Amino acid sequence: MIAALLIPLAATPSAHASERNPVLFIHGYKGGAWNWIDMIDDFEAAGYPANRLRAMSYDPFHSSTITASQILAEVEALRAQTGADKVDIVSHSMGGLGSRWYLKFLGGTAHVDDWVSLGGPNHGTNLAWACSWAFSSCAEMEPGSSFLIQLNSGDETPGSVNYGTFWSSCDEFINPDTSTLLSGAQNIEMGCTEHAWLLISDHVSRAVQDFVR
Repeated sequence: MIAALLIPLAATPSAHASERNPVLFIHGYKGGAWNWIDMIDDFEAAGYPANRLRAMSYDPFHSSTITASQILAEVEALRAQTGADKVDIVSHSMGGLGSRWYLKFLGGTAHVDDWVSLGGPNHGTNLAWACSWAFSSCAEMEPGSSFLIQLNSGDETPGSVNYGTFWSSCDEFINPDTSTLLSGAQNIEMGCTEHAWLLISDHVSRAVQDFVR
């Protein structure tokens, strides 16, 4: 059964942030690496070295299966750059789908320690109809799409990865709001937070830092 949890926030940043896993940040539909400027600043302020924080960009109009291959390459590049065995992934919205495909079908569970989905359409969103006629990535976000059926079949949270979803009770783009929740994950309600605000909210940023440490 999927459970929604509310976790306490860390009162102060850890003194050992520089020893934590590198973090790969993955944007959502129509986004870009620039979406993560605020959160990366927060991570650096908490002690993460800049070279252990990487925000990638990809073409959001392509299938998330294509994005998954790009994520694989980005993870390998970050591991090579830092010498780390594993990385953490923090995704927003549609970025969660490509990263989940990477974990489930491209061997990503061997190289990812913590995985975070901020407002991800993990079981689809009824707003996808507005663009599904034009882009494969949108069609994949329709509830009941063949992509989502395959992605969610069997174990929704495979491997030993620590999965966390952060969802809003009034997300204007993810409908129903609970689409983000995954079986086997810590499903953390962030209250009434707008979809884009999940990227820049200090409250969310601190909660994510606490989750991946």
